[in-house]
Amino acid sequence: METEALTLAQEVDFSMWALFARATILVKFVMLALVVASFWSWSIIVQKIITFRAARAEARRFDRTFWSGEPLDEFYEEIGPDPRGRSERVFAAGMTEWRRSHRDDGALIAGAQARIDRSMDVAIQKEAESLQSGLGVLATVGSVAPFVGLFGTVFGIMNAFVEIAEQQNTNLAVVAPGIAEALLATGLGLMAAIPAVIFYNKLSGDADRLIGGYEAFADEFSTILSRQLDG
Repeated sequence: METEALTLAQEVDFSMWALFARATILVKFVMLALVVASFWSWSIIVQKIITFRAARAEARRFDRTFWSGEPLDEFYEEIGPDPRGRSERVFAAGMTEWRRSHRDDGALIAGAQARIDRSMDVAIQKEAESLQSGLGVLATVGSVAPFVGLFGTVFGIMNAFVEIAEQQNTNLAVVAPGIAEALLATGLGLMAAIPAVIFYNKLSGDADRLIGGYEAFADEFSTILSRQLDG
C-alpha cells in the first residue's frame, strides 16, 4: 500500500506551473500578486541602480569643474538656469537667486544670503524626492509580501485538508499536491520580499549619501557667496 502511494505521488506533476494550475482561485490571485510585486520591485531596483550610478558620475564631473577655478558666472552661463545634472541644478538655484538679489545699481537686496540658502534647500529637496521615489514600494513589498504569501499558504493548506476529508484518504498522493501548492505561495512571497529588503537598505543608503553630498556642496557654495557678500 505504501509503495503504491509513493508511485502515485511520483506520477503527480510538481512543476511550478502545475502547482499554480491546480491551486484555487484565491491562491492563484495571491501568487499572481506576488509575481507582479516581484517584477515591480526588480524594475525599481534596476532603474534606481542606473539613476544612482549616473548621479554619482555627474556629481564627480561637477565637482571637478566647480573646483577647477573657473569663474562662477562663466560656469553658470555654460550650464544655464535649468541644467540637466542634479548637482548643477542645486548650483543653478543658488546662482539664480544670487543674480536676482542684485539691484539695478549693483547693490544687494537685504536678506540675500537667506534667500540663496532657501533656494538651494528647495532644489536639494526636489532632488531628494526624485532619488527616493520608488523606495517606498520596495519597503512595502519587503514587509508585506511574506504575510501575503503566508495567507495564500494558510488558505491552500485549509483547502488541502478539506479535500483530504472529502476523499477520506490520507495517502501521500492526496496530501502532497495540496501542501506543495500551498507552500508555493510562501516561496513566492519570500522571493519577492528578500530582494526588496536587501536593495531597499542599499539604495536608501546610496540616496542618503548623494543627498548628503548635495547638502555639503550647498554649504560650501553658501560660504563662498557669504565671503563675497561680506567683501
